[in-house]
Amino acid sequence: KMGEFVKAHDSYMDVAIGRAAWPIGVTMVGIHARTGRSKIESANVAHVMNSELQRKYLTSVKRLLTFAQSQADHVDPSKKVG
Repeated sequence: KMGEFVKAHDSYMDVAIGRAAWPIGVTMVGIHARTGRSKIESANVAHVMNSELQRKYLTSVKRLLTFAQSQADHVDPSKKVG
């Protein structure tokens, strides 16, 4: 749909970072080893932003979304991002 910038931004974020839980660097917070710790190792993660070409395409898509939003004066402000 035209002017659905919030939905477009949500879709962009899904592609760029996904919906998986992101460890913030703290993997050992207690004295006991976590059973799922091996699943959050950063070296084992295949991510779309790790590819330079895909990162450039996603950056271009985000720039196009931002430009289209700046040019759309007829769109309700509640449908715009930030």
